[in-house]
Amino acid sequence: MAVTTTLKSKTLAIEVEKGQDLAGDPIYAKKSFSGVKLTATDQAVYNVAEAIKTVLSGSTRDTYINEVEVVANV
Repeated sequence: MAVTTTLKSKTLAIEVEKGQDLAGDPIYAKKSFSGVKLTATDQAVYNVAEAIKTVLSGSTRDTYINEVEVVANV
């Protein structure tokens, strides 16, 4: 038997500045976008993230792709 994984969902997340702490350092929160096509390439997701960043109100930092996979022993 071999263990396999099956991709079930992808979510795009972008860190957006939401304010400053007492020391004046920026505080970031993640803005998530679900429903990313399972077949979307990393480059395509990055391109969409960059386009989204242009319309967000705060400064942005990192971009994430969160993937959920099911693990099965078949």
